[in-house]
Order: sequence, then C-alpha cells, then structure tokens
Amino acid sequence: MGELKLPPIDYGALSPMLILFGVACLGVLLEVIVPRRSRNAVQLSLVLLGIVAALVEVIMHRDTRAVTVGGAVAVDGPTLFLQGAILLLGVGALLLIGERTVEAGGAFVAQAAIVVGSEKDARQAAGRPGATEVYPLTSFALGGMLLFVAANDLLTMFVALEVFSLPLYLLCALARRRRLLSQEAALKYFLLGSYASAFFLFGVALLYGFAGSVQLSAIHQAVASPQQSQTLLYAGLGLLAIGLLFKSALAPFHVWTPDVYQGAPTPITAFMAACTKVAAFGALLRVLYVAFEGVRWDFQPVLGVIAVLTMFVGAILAVTQTDMKRLLAYSSIANAGYLLVGVLALNEDGLSGTMFYLVAYGFSVLAAFAIISLVRDSDGEATHLSRWAGIGRKSPLLAGVFTFILLAFAGIPLTSGFSSKFAVFGAAWVGGQAWLVIFGVITSMLLAFPYLRVVVLMWLSEPGESTPSVSIPGFLTSASLALGVIVTVVLGVSPTQLIDLTREASQFVR
Repeated sequence: MGELKLPPIDYGALSPMLILFGVACLGVLLEVIVPRRSRNAVQLSLVLLGIVAALVEVIMHRDTRAVTVGGAVAVDGPTLFLQGAILLLGVGALLLIGERTVEAGGAFVAQAAIVVGSEKDARQAAGRPGATEVYPLTSFALGGMLLFVAANDLLTMFVALEVFSLPLYLLCALARRRRLLSQEAALKYFLLGSYASAFFLFGVALLYGFAGSVQLSAIHQAVASPQQSQTLLYAGLGLLAIGLLFKSALAPFHVWTPDVYQGAPTPITAFMAACTKVAAFGALLRVLYVAFEGVRWDFQPVLGVIAVLTMFVGAILAVTQTDMKRLLAYSSIANAGYLLVGVLALNEDGLSGTMFYLVAYGFSVLAAFAIISLVRDSDGEATHLSRWAGIGRKSPLLAGVFTFILLAFAGIPLTSGFSSKFAVFGAAWVGGQAWLVIFGVITSMLLAFPYLRVVVLMWLSEPGESTPSVSIPGFLTSASLALGVIVTVVLGVSPTQLIDLTREASQFVR
C-alpha cells in the first residue's frame, strides 16, 4: 500500500474561518466555566474580538489568490470581499444581539434600553441572567457562511451549508414572548431547509455522475467536453439550484421567509436578513460563474423567469402586509429578485454590482430591524402597522431615520438603494438582459407603495392610545443603527470607492 499523502493546506488563507470556529468552540466551553451573571459580557466580547481578528486576516490576505485543501476551498477576490462583508455585517448584528440578552427560558429582553412607562419591568428584566448560548451558535453560523462563499467543491459547499443552517434553526426559536409563533417558524424553517438540503445533495450526486468529480473546475471542464449524458447535467443543476434558491429566498422557494422573519427574535432576523443573503448569493455566484458558465444559455432564461416571479411576489405581497417584519420579509424577497438580475448579467459588471448590492442592502436592513426593536411596550415589540400611526409625532428622530431607510429600500437617489439598483440593472442591460431590467423597474415602483404607506402612517396620522413609546437605545443598538445609517448615506452619496473595490475583486480562480 502506498503512503497516504495529505493535500497541502494554506492555513493563512483559511485563518478567518478557523478563528471563528475556534471562537465558537471556546464559547461552548465558557458556558460551563464562566459564572452566569458575567457570561453575557464575556461571550459578547469574545465573539466580537474573534470577528475583528478574522476581519484583520481577510484584509492581510487581500492579495491571495489560491486553491487549497485539495481543491476544496478557493481564496480569491469574491471570496475575500464577501467574507469581509459577512464579518462587518456580523458585527452590526451582534451589537443588536448583545443589547438584548436571552432569558434562561429563551426570551430576548432589553438590558440597556428602558421602555418609557414600563421601567419596573425593564429593571426586573435587566437583572435576569441570559441564555448566552446564542453567541457560540452565531459564531458557528458566521464560520459556516465564510466557508460557504469559499467552497470550491460541492461537498464542501454542502457541509458549509449545514454548518451555518443548523445554528439558525435553533436561533429562530428563541423568542419566548411569542413562543408558539417562534417555534412554529423555526420548525417550518428546519423542515423546508432539510428538504432543500436533500435536493442539493441529490444534485451533487447527479453532477458527480456527470463529471466524475465534485470540484467546480472539473464540472466546468466536463460541461465544455461532456462524456456522459446531458440529462445528468441538467437534472443535477436543477436540484442543486433548489438548495441555493431556497437559501436566497427566491420564488417559489421563498415561503419560509415571512414566517421566519416574523417569528424569530428581531436581532436574529436582522442577522439572517443581512448575512445569510450575502452567503447564499456568494455561493450562487461561484456555482454559476465557475462551474456552469458553459451552459449559461440554458439556465439564463429559467433563472430569469424565477427573478421576475420573485420580484413580483415580493412587491405585490408586500402591499398587503400589516406586520412590519413581514413587510420587510417580502421586501427582502423582492430584493433577492433584483440581486438575481445582477447575477444573470453573467459579466464582470454583474458580479461587481451584485457584491455591491449585497453590502448596501445588508447595512440598510440592519438599520431597519434595529429601529423595529426599539418600538416596544410592556408586551414586547409593537410590529403591527396600526401601532406605528403617529409615531413621528412622539419620536420624530426615530421616525426620520426610519423614513430615510425606507426611501433607501425604495431606491430614491442619494441613498445606497439607488446606487445598488443602478449597478445591477446597468450590468444586466449591458449583458443583454433588458427584459429583466424592465420588470425590475416596474416592480421597484410597485414596492415603493408599501414603504411610502408606512411613511405616511408615521407622519400624517394622529397618535392613538395604542401607539407605543420608543425605547431609549443602549450603546450597542445605537452603534449598530448608526453604522447602518452611515453606510446607507455614504454608499448613496459617494459609492465610487466600494464599486472600484468590487471590480478589483471580481475575478474567480479555478
């Protein structure tokens, strides 16, 4: 028997992922070692330090272009850019999570914010210990996302998919005040996610039968000179796409999104809306641009129809929503359709514009959910639209910031929403996908209506008895909200630097 040789491993290129997985394992140990009362601060500090260290490693290896671990992981421009985006968005989401600790029974409770009119309840809640296992779970999810966007073979991609999905299923069930809604959402997410993962894995098996390998470069070569039945190729691609479209919340695989966004604790919803979308589209970009570029004329029309369906489903159903979190869920679905328009440009501008859009939307949606977490009463968050009537009279600063974020979602000029839509639509137009741009503009106009309805409700309606007071934000929530708003302004007024960065990072290695 020959000697078993391990593939060469570039630990420096893998260091961001290794740091986060190490932090997650250490966080599990700290759950046993650290006293309960100081556990929240210790765990939050550990995770934030781990993210900062991982981000420093990403920046230090910004010029790395390598395929390592036997071809399983590719570290290139898109990988490093998307990993940096996930880490920065993860900081914003963790600041929200850190502001709201988890009771031993599983309820998110404001610790640093005092709800006007319910100071006694807030003081009692602030004294309760937190279920801080949320931090190791978040670390595992972030590490899985970093691996997901770097995966260069389909089995590694599947492992990464499960590593970041399983913690999310648990995190979604942690809202005790709405326990039934939260647990129902988590169960639905778990069941549908399991089916999607099964489709993904079955697609991997068929593609292995077609190409004789699960590496994306080998599949690319097999597509260029097929030796096996084309049926295996198209069936495998279709099944693989189901798993990726599910994570991206693209129709008709979007049905989990409104229930999960509504049922999950708001900081977890913000984490999913920002970071998961970056990871899902990062993997979709790599699969389509690296492995299946040779059959672009076959999948482009099919995914184009899915993009149009997604945009219309998100825009039309957003109009009918009466819950703020469900409205943002359908807004997220529509934005996934706009992102897919950029993906289907299948050119360098499309890759660059999609990465820009992911960053711009991620910070805007973090700010939106930070604001939603502040509109509370003694029963918790007031997410029904009727409760927001006249809130501009009671808290003009918060209503003004939320108005700006909603205008950014609508794509108004001088906001990041306009810059990002212009980037993906421009790339699609150059790439010969003018029909997708036309549908994108139409649905953008439709989607502006629910945003403007909320603005009118906040400013032009009289406050009622049911209009809640607004929490005084703690330092961590203020920092997360300020980060989201500043990025939304900067990318709207002066997006050139980030666009240039995305263009420099828009080359995959095989």
